[in-house]
Amino acid sequence: MATLSQQLAGNLRCPPLRNSTLTKPISTKHVIKPRTSSIVSAVAVNNAQTRERQKLKKMFEDAYERCRTAPMEGVSFTLDDFHSALDKYDFNAEVGTKVKGTVFCTDANGALVDITAKSSAYLPVQEASIHRIKHVQEAGIVPGMREEFIIIGENEADDSLILSLRSIQYGLAWERCRQLQAEDVVVKGKVVGANKGGVVAVVEGIRGFVPFSQISTKTNAEELLEMEIPLKFVEVDEEQSRLVLSNRKAMADTQAQLGIGSVVTGTVQSLKPYGAFIDIGGINGLLHVSQISHDRVSDIATVLQPGDTLKVMVLSHDRERGRVSLSTKKLEPTPGDMIRNPKLVFEKAEEMAQTFRQRIAQAEAMARADMLRFQPESGLTLSSDGILGPLTSDLPAEGLDLSDVLAADKS
Repeated sequence: MATLSQQLAGNLRCPPLRNSTLTKPISTKHVIKPRTSSIVSAVAVNNAQTRERQKLKKMFEDAYERCRTAPMEGVSFTLDDFHSALDKYDFNAEVGTKVKGTVFCTDANGALVDITAKSSAYLPVQEASIHRIKHVQEAGIVPGMREEFIIIGENEADDSLILSLRSIQYGLAWERCRQLQAEDVVVKGKVVGANKGGVVAVVEGIRGFVPFSQISTKTNAEELLEMEIPLKFVEVDEEQSRLVLSNRKAMADTQAQLGIGSVVTGTVQSLKPYGAFIDIGGINGLLHVSQISHDRVSDIATVLQPGDTLKVMVLSHDRERGRVSLSTKKLEPTPGDMIRNPKLVFEKAEEMAQTFRQRIAQAEAMARADMLRFQPESGLTLSSDGILGPLTSDLPAEGLDLSDVLAADKS
């Protein structure tokens, strides 16, 4: 009996492979050949990239060496140029520093200003002028305006700077007040407030105090509100923010210039049954109803109204009492012109006043001549033309002998 191995070997025998497709020779055209061209091109690319990297590496190494050994070689913008640029565009942003700026935008609350800083600066409307304004344009602040500002703070929200023109104007106003005080000048001040001691008046944009003892009239404070009155400087102290003014001193200087017969321009302040009060340079004069016109004036309101501007003649001036009497009657070219044609009276005022003064001077000369007519020792006599002059030398030195005078012919 054959062994198990022999049986298995006999059963596993395969037929010969002569007729199998596997026994056919393999064609050379189907043989996979190695791709040598692709490998060569890849190697060439890698070599080019390597050379480029080496070239860049060399360039960076050379640049690093130049920066280390000669950093400014071939650079046109030098270190001095850099410092000059910093001096030109950089500035001290501390509070109180003055800077130049150009307004480029305005709104209801203020204006944006370019001061060549890292961010724009802002000018609030309340800092745009020493006077109270509602919009910056009221102070002449418009886009394109270039001005000097002062830094007063910083906005923490956006790091922008806050500017002011008011602070600069405030300093200039104090300087102006000092000059006016030194020159002893009379200025106009508007009364804006009052307290127990006096009134507050604005001069050159600064609020000053006028004590009641320095007000020439007996008018109460309420009547002076919103009025412009003449003032002189008594004390100007910027450090203490103290400005004291006097209306009494200003009135004394103004009143000294009011001569009898002079013509001044005034404004009607109020009407009374007996006349009109006229403001003539801060002084209230009385134009009595009898001095308005040669014609009778039954109702002053038909001739004058508060606010009217007219020319008046000064008739009298009581400096101690501060009373001034005025007249338009003396300025009428013809009686009644103040009622019929007040414009003509205004135009002819100086001419009529000159004629009036000449008549007064002539009358005074006649009165003096009458006093001297019987006083030959004065050496003066009155000519036939009414001119007062020295005695003529026609008479003999020893006097006139009346016995030598021929008797009058009776025929």
